[in-house]
Amino acid sequence: MHWVQDFPLEARAASLFVETFKNVPDPVLFYTSSLSSNEEKIAWTLLGTVLFQGISYPSFDKLFSGLLEKFPGKKMWELPVPRGKELEQVVEETLGKTCWQLKEHFAGIFWSVGYFVRKHFPLTEWISTRTPKELWRDLGEIYFMGKKAYRPKANAAIYRLLSCAPYGLGFSTDLKLNLPLPLTMGIRRYLAFMGPAKEENFSEMSQGAKQKMADDFFLAISKNAPIKAAHAFQFFLEYGKTKYLCCEYTDNCKKCPLQNYCKESEV
Repeated sequence: MHWVQDFPLEARAASLFVETFKNVPDPVLFYTSSLSSNEEKIAWTLLGTVLFQGISYPSFDKLFSGLLEKFPGKKMWELPVPRGKELEQVVEETLGKTCWQLKEHFAGIFWSVGYFVRKHFPLTEWISTRTPKELWRDLGEIYFMGKKAYRPKANAAIYRLLSCAPYGLGFSTDLKLNLPLPLTMGIRRYLAFMGPAKEENFSEMSQGAKQKMADDFFLAISKNAPIKAAHAFQFFLEYGKTKYLCCEYTDNCKKCPLQNYCKESEV
């Protein structure tokens, strides 16, 4: 990637940002990695990934922890499935009046993941008998996981399932999944505001061009583990409890390697 050679200081800062955030817990795996069975870990990781759209990290934390408490373990997928009113109650209790674009689709998503689990059970066998590309294809069966050529949520789900800890559940020994890396809103912001797309109209680029730029960027700043860079940049300029998450984790930006390049820096 030419940007790394043209802007070595910015590239170095980006690499240090990755090192700073590499061990910050993934919002989905924070809960699912400690569940009692592999089936539960996989099923709830799928649900968490598809629900984590258009919602802040603190709000997702409340919603997901509430769901795990209300429908622990197999209750997420075993028959009879939870009723719509039961699901709506969890949303109301955890999110209140918080605006969430998937709120009216929530029950359908929950039921869709449950049906997927029942159809492909046991999920450990489903994972072990398919290639990452086949997993990606199957995930199109889940409501709001995506069906187009570029599916950021499906890619994120597969990396969470197959990558080694702390970036995944470790259900694969293949370190090269040959799939596009997770294209989160955090990396989109970085590329557009500070990175290789700063002088371009990132929003007007095709999805394929955005994905290629992100993949090239991750590889350039974290050659041995691009997923580590993808993981770290998901936290860039994401809203936390009182301010941006990256600001909260770096003492109000004082310890952030990007402070000299970020317009939102509080330093």
